Amino acid sequence: MDKVFYNKSSADSLGWTPEWFNVEYFDDNLVKAIRSWQKENGLKADGLCGPGTFRRVFAEREDKIHNYMPQIFSNQMIQEQGTKQKHIVHNGNFFEIDWPMVTLWSEPDGFEAKSGSYYDYSGKPDRKPSFFVNHWDVCLSSESCHKVLKNRGISVHFMIDNDGRIFQTMDTQHGAWHAGSSKWNHKSVGVEISNAYYQKHQDWYVRNGFGERPIIDDAYVHGTRLEAHLGFYDVQKQALVALWAAIHGAIGIPIEVPTDDNDGLVKAVDSKSARGTFKGFINHYNLTRRKIDCAGLDLIEIRDQAKKINEKQ
Repeated sequence: MDKVFYNKSSADSLGWTPEWFNVEYFDDNLVKAIRSWQKENGLKADGLCGPGTFRRVFAEREDKIHNYMPQIFSNQMIQEQGTKQKHIVHNGNFFEIDWPMVTLWSEPDGFEAKSGSYYDYSGKPDRKPSFFVNHWDVCLSSESCHKVLKNRGISVHFMIDNDGRIFQTMDTQHGAWHAGSSKWNHKSVGVEISNAYYQKHQDWYVRNGFGERPIIDDAYVHGTRLEAHLGFYDVQKQALVALWAAIHGAIGIPIEVPTDDNDGLVKAVDSKSARGTFKGFINHYNLTRRKIDCAGLDLIEIRDQAKKINEKQ
């Protein structure tokens, strides 16, 4: 492979420059600089700035230069917003969601998926997704995640920001390119929950008013214990509960998760999920060994809370 040509094409597609790696040109020195950066950050050191490396280096730059102005919601503000009923959208129809902070792509402060980055099912028979995939975005905010997805030409239906705000980026009638395979994308809905994952970003969250994220040091996936990493804020998990319940009400996806014979959460590839036949809510790692998100997220707890919301409705 011509690595210089690959990096030039990647930069044209994703929107990065050699200066991100402290060199000037697309040449062998850039390949060496990328390889060195990858090695320092625990990535496969191949000298190629592909999507994985791009997402990581993008987060690094955001940590250092992004002048983020978070909208912190107090309990009073949440209660005031709660007087206005919020909705999610499926096939042009509005469905209520029991959460006060929801922003649609059509609203002034919303994020809209890039045209051409999803399967457009406008005017076609009602799409009936059968499962829902939870991702973490390895970004500092939903704003950053949206930029990365647009640059990569991929998409996701929902994002949950650090403060618990839910963004819907497209009608769930459409098939987002989020799960990694067309057989999964056609049948699913997805969410990117904001979490930069690596502990070195903890200071950024504190500095920008969100407070410290919990540290997850006992997460296992695919039979391996992961390094200690940042977890989700409680408000993000509460938002996820509300989103699951709303998705069930709007689309009919069963509020179930992959479990083993002892009703424990499957923390590896789930055969039914990988075949696209499971109906319910899964983590990304249930589809492929190449993914570890969202390790440490207790889907059984989310399931039980979402069912309680559904029972009240």
